[in-house]
Amino acid sequence: MIDKNQYIYGIHAVTEAIEAGKDIDRILLSKTLNSDTAQDIINCAKSLKVPVQRVPVQKIDRITRRNHQGVLAMMAAVTYYRVENLVPQLFDEGENPFFVVLDGVTDVRNFGAVARTCECAGVSAIVIPDRESVSVNADAVKTSAGALNYLPVCREHNLVSAVKLLRDSGFKIVGTSDKNAIPYTQGDYTGPVAIILGAEDKGISQEIMKLCDTQVLIPEFGHINSLNVSVAGGIMIYEVVRQRLNDNQAVK
Repeated sequence: MIDKNQYIYGIHAVTEAIEAGKDIDRILLSKTLNSDTAQDIINCAKSLKVPVQRVPVQKIDRITRRNHQGVLAMMAAVTYYRVENLVPQLFDEGENPFFVVLDGVTDVRNFGAVARTCECAGVSAIVIPDRESVSVNADAVKTSAGALNYLPVCREHNLVSAVKLLRDSGFKIVGTSDKNAIPYTQGDYTGPVAIILGAEDKGISQEIMKLCDTQVLIPEFGHINSLNVSVAGGIMIYEVVRQRLNDNQAVK
């Protein structure tokens, strides 16, 4: 069940929320709504990089039976950051930044578990795409045990461009893979680093993998050869912590 405080509905209310710069996770727009107003909402949302989904009106009806006029905005439970703004800020503050990038992770429980580990390990930020990705809603915050109240989340319209920006900013881009990869303990994570974690079914996209400076392998010796993404993330995140502590660095 979705808490009524997590959404707003109606053409004017949603339009005002967009124009006011509210943190909106995504907008649901009925497929039957084809007015100029609908196009105005789409254009305004696009300019602010708020994703819009055209859905059957029944999907909106299942969320609220009030007069939604075919428009409903799912509110974000956190304030989103942008990589391009956060990276210079972290360097200015003297941090040795550590980002975790999630490519196509859609399960809220996995996302919450990864976020919880990130916050405990002192990760600088977690990066997600605005499409084909988990929503940072109240369920995600709850699953993260509140970690998302403290951990910056960067939601990017173009994940490839965001990873390129990290690489161009001096980050080492590290992807987890089972092909042509070195053992994860042999990578060097003492400098600025971004760990890429892919969805369990698809892994890291080829476009993102091509940007990786290093591909690493977590060895598996069982029969199923399929670590949960939150477990793989925990292993990688704390290898970064281990190396930085051995290098006499604070984690951040």
